[in-house]
Amino acid sequence: MPEDPEKLKALLSVPFTEDRLLLEALTHRSYAVEHNLDYDNQRLEFLGDAVLEIVLTEHLFRRYPKSAEGDLTRMRSGLVRESALAALARRIELGRFLRIGRGEQECGGAERESTLADLFEAVLGAFYLGAGFDAVRAFILPLVEAEFPDPRRLLVEINPKGALQELSQSRWGEQPQYVVTHVSGPEHQPTYEVEVHLHGFVAIGRAAGRRAAETRAAQLLLNHLTREDETP
Repeated sequence: MPEDPEKLKALLSVPFTEDRLLLEALTHRSYAVEHNLDYDNQRLEFLGDAVLEIVLTEHLFRRYPKSAEGDLTRMRSGLVRESALAALARRIELGRFLRIGRGEQECGGAERESTLADLFEAVLGAFYLGAGFDAVRAFILPLVEAEFPDPRRLLVEINPKGALQELSQSRWGEQPQYVVTHVSGPEHQPTYEVEVHLHGFVAIGRAAGRRAAETRAAQLLLNHLTREDETP
């Protein structure tokens, strides 16, 4: 059984007066079908998605005044991807309040990242209509900053090879070199081992595909270089 939405209002400390909107935001389509309701949270999800994008665009614009448009766009994309929104939903335990159909619940639907991400956006949409833009922004930003204290790191997670190339060009004026050193496994499902070489550093990535192995190698080398940068 989902918990009382009143507990959610108290937990989030967001001024909110339209209880019907909050109930709608917490209603999964499967629950609406099972209980013959004429509403679910899909429309509020659509609205919340737009509100979230505006809030994050302004936040990144002000926080990183020297970042180019492309980097700002990639950071925003990282913050609104499904896994990121699901992480935000879990941080405030939104799943406890989700009204979801019995069949969907039994299939683990309440824990799906897509379900939690949609739920988070729907709740934002409801808060926007019930409390206004400033209140929603005041709710979103501390949450995002707690979960993702440095959104620039998302650039590495989203595109490790691109991030490594940018770092190598700016620091040494060099290009990373990727070399396939070993291929194993059956022909229809090979595992690749790839080395990336950069300014005397080497990292090895293994994955079921050459590009995936290159990406893994780039990620490992970036992690190493980042740790070196952070060492006093």
